[in-house]
Amino acid sequence: MMITKKHLSRRTVLRGLGVAVGLPLLDGMVPALTATAKTAASPTRRFGAFYVPMGANMPQWTPETTGRGVELSPTLQALAPFKDQMTVVTGLDSHPAEPGDDDGGGPHSRVMAAWLTGAHALKTEATGHVAVSMDQIAAKQLGDATQLRSLELALESVDVLGTCDYGYTCAYTSTISWITPTTPLPMEVNPRAVFERLFGDNSSTDPKVRLKAFRRDGSLLDSVTAEARSLAKDLGAADRSKVAEYLDAVRDAERRVQMAEREGERELPVIEQPTGIPTSFDEHGKIMFDLLALAWQADITRISSFVISRELSNRTYPEIGISEANHPLSHHQNNPEKLAKQAKVNANHLRMYSHFLERLKSTPDGDGSLLDHSLMLYGCCMSDSNLHLPENLPTLVLGGKAHGFKGDNHVKVTKGTPFCNLQLTMLHRMGVDVEQFGDSSGELTDL
Repeated sequence: MMITKKHLSRRTVLRGLGVAVGLPLLDGMVPALTATAKTAASPTRRFGAFYVPMGANMPQWTPETTGRGVELSPTLQALAPFKDQMTVVTGLDSHPAEPGDDDGGGPHSRVMAAWLTGAHALKTEATGHVAVSMDQIAAKQLGDATQLRSLELALESVDVLGTCDYGYTCAYTSTISWITPTTPLPMEVNPRAVFERLFGDNSSTDPKVRLKAFRRDGSLLDSVTAEARSLAKDLGAADRSKVAEYLDAVRDAERRVQMAEREGERELPVIEQPTGIPTSFDEHGKIMFDLLALAWQADITRISSFVISRELSNRTYPEIGISEANHPLSHHQNNPEKLAKQAKVNANHLRMYSHFLERLKSTPDGDGSLLDHSLMLYGCCMSDSNLHLPENLPTLVLGGKAHGFKGDNHVKVTKGTPFCNLQLTMLHRMGVDVEQFGDSSGELTDL
């Protein structure tokens, strides 16, 4: 890092046509002389939670070895490039996701609701009742430093769920983020809506006006080019390069959002296909992951939750040769063929997620990368999907190098250890002041 006598505010923005484009952390934003000490002692604290549904093929998920220098399992191979910043945690149980005496059915609602809240979902068809979720606890203490306190994203709309769970409100299977015990936060699935929330609405909601905007030359970023050039005069070569790369990434995200919208407006035959916006699940995932990476890079938000797919999802995966809907497939009855397909679905979700990790790893941030300065939780609240078992949860911790997480590790905890112990540990590592979370009994010490 080059230290200069000039200092730019981290909240410096480029403005044009009503758009505010936040800038990534630049060397020139770090005060002279104190830069090294501050970046080393106070890294930006970011947190992301990434949910995948209906358990995992645990024999294919779980590494055979424990401790440092872990040998990755077949399912986890997509994350091999990030092994040094990944900890596999096995043996954790979610007791709040277990059925109560009067609950009856509804396992999918209970596990999805409990994953970030550490609370047992009240069986109700009204608004629902759990607890404030982990991400929102962090957002209340860390979110005031950014434009958005948190960002909630998903790749599957609640509109496609069709049915909910045995008398449980659909809120439990449509979000993982709760700002109060009775207030769920909606997950945004439309890339256009996410882009406009991050960078401003540059067009009317009228489809004709929007189409006209798509066709016109240039981009909303053209309006800030002059200001970017002016700012660059006061920056060093490394910072000028960062600004140029960041603006190129924003422009590319805008272009891909527009292409996806055009694709979504086409008349399509009624055939079995993955749900989502755009029609390609992979492209939808890439756009949404890229938008989240930009939001973190520009420090628009530091807290996020992301549902890659939902409980009770009937998504199919023809791109990997699976035509069966995911929910029926998860009731595998220990059929080897169905278990093999479940492992393929698990690996496919991780392959999609690896695109996001690569973006973070390749993006400089302070004295490291975005991956170094971000702490992420990946997994779900069910292991054996045939039994809806909320024990031995498939769980990954990624990033967190700046927060003391060593990575390249498989931690196998004592049977019965609350999943909330891991969440309490992560909150504390982010500097969030909380005495207990859910049914936590203490921190995990082997991370």
